Amino acid sequence: QVQLVESGGGLVQAGGSLRLSCAASGRTFSSYAMGWFRQAPGKEREFGAAISWSGGTTYYADSVKGRFTISRDNAKNTVYLQMNSLKPEDTAVYYCAAYYSDKYYVRQTVNTYDYWGQGTPVTVSS
Repeated sequence: QVQLVESGGGLVQAGGSLRLSCAASGRTFSSYAMGWFRQAPGKEREFGAAISWSGGTTYYADSVKGRFTISRDNAKNTVYLQMNSLKPEDTAVYYCAAYYSDKYYVRQTVNTYDYWGQGTPVTVSS
């Protein structure tokens, strides 16, 4: 079992930056691949970024590539999402998610992820 708690969301102007954090409970955090997803009002939840259990592999959606960076600190049981050059279309609730994996690659489909946080809202004003 993994429990996830996101933080760091808020209101920011276009072009600004935010860093989201996701704190995980449990002693086996390093056994899980982690992902960040987002859901805008009236839209489906979409993949943003993922990182392997070791941190050695990362993968990004085209919409955030080059602007967002996912990272993890297994000693702190935390995964991060650094978001730069934010755009109004990045406005959404951001969710942290996890699935058990010892593989070097990561997946981007919602159904792959077994554990989810409650979400943290991000609003980017123009």
